[in-house]
Amino acid sequence: MTNLYPVRRALISVSDKTGLIDLAKALSAGGIEILSTGGSATAIRNAGIDVRDVADVTGFPEMMDGRVKTLHPMVHGGLLALRDNDDHTAAMEQHGIGGIDLLIVNLYPFEETVAKGADYDTCIENIDIGGPAMIRAAAKNHGFVTTVVDVEDYEELLAELAAHEGQTTYAFRQKMAQRAYARTGAYDAAVSIWMASAIGEEMPRRRTVAGTLAQSLRYGENPHQSAAFYVDGTDRPGVATAIQHQGKELSYNNINDTDAAFELVSEFGSDTGAACAIIKHANPCGVARGASLVDAYRAAYDCDRTSAFGGIVALNQTLDGETAEEICKIFTEVVIAPDATQVAIDLFAAKKNLRLLTTGSMADPREVAKTVRQVSGGLLVQDKDNGHITAADLKVVTKRAPTEAEIADMLFAWKVAKHVKSNAIVYVKDQSTVGIGAGQMSRVDSCRIAARKSIDMAEALGLDAPLTQGSVVASDAFFPFADGLLTAAEAGAQAIIQPGGSMRDDEVIAAADEAGLAMVFTGMRHFRH
Repeated sequence: MTNLYPVRRALISVSDKTGLIDLAKALSAGGIEILSTGGSATAIRNAGIDVRDVADVTGFPEMMDGRVKTLHPMVHGGLLALRDNDDHTAAMEQHGIGGIDLLIVNLYPFEETVAKGADYDTCIENIDIGGPAMIRAAAKNHGFVTTVVDVEDYEELLAELAAHEGQTTYAFRQKMAQRAYARTGAYDAAVSIWMASAIGEEMPRRRTVAGTLAQSLRYGENPHQSAAFYVDGTDRPGVATAIQHQGKELSYNNINDTDAAFELVSEFGSDTGAACAIIKHANPCGVARGASLVDAYRAAYDCDRTSAFGGIVALNQTLDGETAEEICKIFTEVVIAPDATQVAIDLFAAKKNLRLLTTGSMADPREVAKTVRQVSGGLLVQDKDNGHITAADLKVVTKRAPTEAEIADMLFAWKVAKHVKSNAIVYVKDQSTVGIGAGQMSRVDSCRIAARKSIDMAEALGLDAPLTQGSVVASDAFFPFADGLLTAAEAGAQAIIQPGGSMRDDEVIAAADEAGLAMVFTGMRHFRH
């Protein structure tokens, strides 16, 4: 095969008509014959551009509501024939098959149809058959055929043709073929995952994960790691769908931490009062509710001011000027909120390194979804942790029952613990975290670290007693021994919320009773690894 190959004949069949007329005009002006189908042909013809219907080439009309129109040897022979193979060229001549040098196809909007909540039959009708078949054929024959599947590539195609006098290079055709196979792969993945869900197949035999490049990142977790950000096309509010108003582009770690922050603060609906979460290295260092957004931010900040520096701030209500002014007092990497006032946006404008993201709404913490994590040689797939409890779900296991205020703080602490890396310990008082221990190999160590941070903050705030005095404490999993519970009691905790289920529950309950603590079991754990 030769490096450069001329484009004499193009087949265009697109669902998305964006840029179609300008493209067709440019191709026609370059002397390229255009074949087309259905609505694409009509649009091109109505623009006064010469176009030949595929039906005229195949000798068969479009039939079966358009299901059959390009599935024909006159089309696939023109796409698949090797131009440097004598047998292939002889077959083309014998059967009157003309070569197709350029294929421009984008597929039926299956993903968009599903996203709109269409019924089963409508989704089925929006599964493209002829399009993927042509794309795969043309991409396989990229030694001679150029395949374009994305509207974003039209300008690049025309620039390539202009640079090489109506020809394309082998490298360009290779690049377009890769993009073509990626598109059909993602399309088939979307269909298979939707169908698995539609028929109740929770864990199908084969699962494909696909994404579209949203951003090439400067590097990954560390400068020696290359990285990129892909989006999966879902409309769940969050970092992937947010609008960035200012600041330099997000880094790998920014994206990861911002996602963690927004998922946490979404546990507290905007209609239940103002809430703020401050995240550092994917773990919360302060979470609080308040009478106003600025009050919630201040309370969250006072949990661990040291760690909050350079952190991510997530809010559950519209960012206002007063809160923005308070946030500006320290260095913050990212602020994410459902919306922001113009006053807040203007205040942040002076902070060139601060990124402001708005999502339009909060995420639903009870949404049913799957999470995927890669391990060497495979994927771990599980249900998203959308578990939640109410006061009615709590089982009091100690002699002393918790007060209403303690129950409210317990439920708050439990929501936060769900988003802390295990082993997780969260002390809460008056709807604010006052100590967080995360990611330790020992639950006792998490208790001690959280208590130590509380002591440090009390000293920084000029308080006489640690913030954990009179608090409640949440543990993401059961206490296997009484030592962790006793460490929390020594820190000043008066009530405990934990899953229960240890072989030594009786021992832990007895220790709680002896210390005069109230304790409840949830029957649910929140391991987060």
